[in-house]
Amino acid sequence: MYLNEFADALTPKDMAGSGELASLLESAADLGIPHAPSVRYLSRQTVVRGMRFHFTEWGDPGAPPVLLLHGGNQSSHSWDLVSLYLADRYHVYALDQRGHGDTEWSRELDYSMEAMAADVLAFIADQALDQPVIFGHSMGGRVTMNTALEAPDVARALVIVDVGPELSAKGTKVVSDFIAHNLEFDDLDVFLDNVARYDRFRSREHIARTVKYNLLVRADGTYVSKVDHRRLPGSGSKLALDQVEAIRCPVLLVRGGESDVLLPDAAERFVQALPIGQLVTVPNVGHNVHGGNTPGFLEAIAPFLASLG
Repeated sequence: MYLNEFADALTPKDMAGSGELASLLESAADLGIPHAPSVRYLSRQTVVRGMRFHFTEWGDPGAPPVLLLHGGNQSSHSWDLVSLYLADRYHVYALDQRGHGDTEWSRELDYSMEAMAADVLAFIADQALDQPVIFGHSMGGRVTMNTALEAPDVARALVIVDVGPELSAKGTKVVSDFIAHNLEFDDLDVFLDNVARYDRFRSREHIARTVKYNLLVRADGTYVSKVDHRRLPGSGSKLALDQVEAIRCPVLLVRGGESDVLLPDAAERFVQALPIGQLVTVPNVGHNVHGGNTPGFLEAIAPFLASLG
């Protein structure tokens, strides 16, 4: 049993009057995040590369496009507050990547960066997005970089969030250990407690409002992760620092000030390797920058987006 609402066919589902949007607006009010008084918000499905993909769509179809790619063990809804904020100026798409959220799982167990980048390029073509600004957090940031290298002219600009070619082994182990030990639960409060300890920059109340997007209820009543954790060997391959020198479009790297995944010196080396790169550090947050300090993240990206015209 699913805990959230979403389109169950190719017909878009209007989410503007949903309880889920009402819950999101409560979080936005708590955090002081500005947004338009009304917002176009749809849940949609499409089929590309022989797979069904779910995505959310926000804002005016005539506005410049933005594509948001979530991190591992997350979904498109990790971007909801950012989508709400951007929807008055941009046509925002947030994609559930393969094996995550409400998108189909890979029948071949292929969760390589190459496969995910191919999905993104197919989705951009399917939705006729003209040079979107692509945001990618963690896993989504790696997918974003691979996408830009595969198709150098596809994006207007990139916003890479707390990831790069060089990552801390200690920090990534903390993330992988959390994921490995939070796959299923009999008691939802146990999961909420675990997330609150792991992501200490978010309030438990806000975490509770979003838990419906990360879990479903199995027939025996157990809460289980909506993420496919099966992987083929080699699916975690990484880019080398010299490879990112080929990314031609402007790149903003956003690092969490207390991140133990992307360390300060690695972030500096990454930006120096980019032809057109800049780094901004958001204080009072770790790896989950846009979720743990959404106002700080929005303040960090505003000058970069304004510079694109």
